[in-house]
Amino acid sequence: MKQPLQNRVLPTGEIAAIPQRGLLMGNRGGRMHDPQTQKLTRKSHVSRRWICCTLEFRSRQRTVMGEGYTELFFLDEVTALTAGHRPCFECRRADALAYQAAFSAGNHLQEPAGADQMDKLLHADRLTGQSQKRTRLKAGALPEAVMAMINGRPHARHAGGWLLWTETGYELPLSGQLPFGNEEIDVLTPLATVQALSAGFSPIWHPSATLGLQNP
Repeated sequence: MKQPLQNRVLPTGEIAAIPQRGLLMGNRGGRMHDPQTQKLTRKSHVSRRWICCTLEFRSRQRTVMGEGYTELFFLDEVTALTAGHRPCFECRRADALAYQAAFSAGNHLQEPAGADQMDKLLHADRLTGQSQKRTRLKAGALPEAVMAMINGRPHARHAGGWLLWTETGYELPLSGQLPFGNEEIDVLTPLATVQALSAGFSPIWHPSATLGLQNP
């Protein structure tokens, strides 16, 4: 059996080699792999242009991890946003415009932010060196679709509760106390996107998110 390529993005921003492809693809501004071996180099990104795209667009055909940019895959848009990506203006224009409007409002910008401005602000919020930047925020104030590290694992805020993120979908949280109210937790989602979610941006969820909730 052919081994899966290392191109699946986790909520922590890490890129793993696991079989599940997910609902969306994207890239980090260019090629981060060796096309001969199809293995990642030490680059975590090529530019600040981290986007998430549809799996199919205008019948275009690509060789995954070939000579072009490194194709990355996400369980869903909630995962992509958490890892620091944003919707693509070409293949997901309606979603990108909705994100742009919420991003601009949530981050108190005077005018709608262009792609370069959004990418600059996101990049400042997504990385500390080569590692994912995390922000301590109060659990009770977090909007829908924000992810945080709880009991050592990523959890997504959904319908007033929490769902545990896994490689194959969302599950009810494991036993243990879940944060609420003024308790501060490590938020994985970049702060600029947290503000966009607070301003009403509604991302695509994996279907498993509808299976059940456990309220804090």
